[in-house]
Amino acid sequence: MNKAFVKENDNDDDDLEIAAPEIPAGAKNYITPAGYQRLKDELLHLIDVERPEVVRIVSWAASNGDRSENGDYIYGKRRLREIDRRIRFLTKRLDLAEVVDTRRQENQDQVFFGAQVHYADGAGTEHTIMIVGVDEVDLERGHVSWVSPIARALTKARVGDTISLRTPGGIEQIEILDVSYPVLAA
Repeated sequence: MNKAFVKENDNDDDDLEIAAPEIPAGAKNYITPAGYQRLKDELLHLIDVERPEVVRIVSWAASNGDRSENGDYIYGKRRLREIDRRIRFLTKRLDLAEVVDTRRQENQDQVFFGAQVHYADGAGTEHTIMIVGVDEVDLERGHVSWVSPIARALTKARVGDTISLRTPGGIEQIEILDVSYPVLAA
């Protein structure tokens, strides 16, 4: 069959959205002000810079004639679909976002969203994590989602408390050493 009559599958890259972090049903999409700004900046960059550039390339490639073997056209259209999919995703996430300003946190010694928690595990090893939104997770920086098991176990605990964390290896005791609410840079 001639490629001219084969419809390109618009859903060939939909598995990208499947990998997106899930927000629990009925829950709000909590996010820090810095995380919200990063998502907004990415959205504006896609709309104002990347998409127009790809549209320009696709338009130029289309003007060259035969599109079935035109790599610039084929890959440009694919990139355009990826950009449009990311724009839709970011728009939905930003619409659902509830920005939590931790500077207004009254109980600075208790763990809530946005807290940076310094704790010791059962072996005495100290760790520091920060509880952030599902779109802000960065394990290398110690940023964990507020829906993660560790964050759920720590929520509402105070400095000096020992809590139980269910892990694949069994129940682990964690002692909270310090809680703070740093302001993240955008």
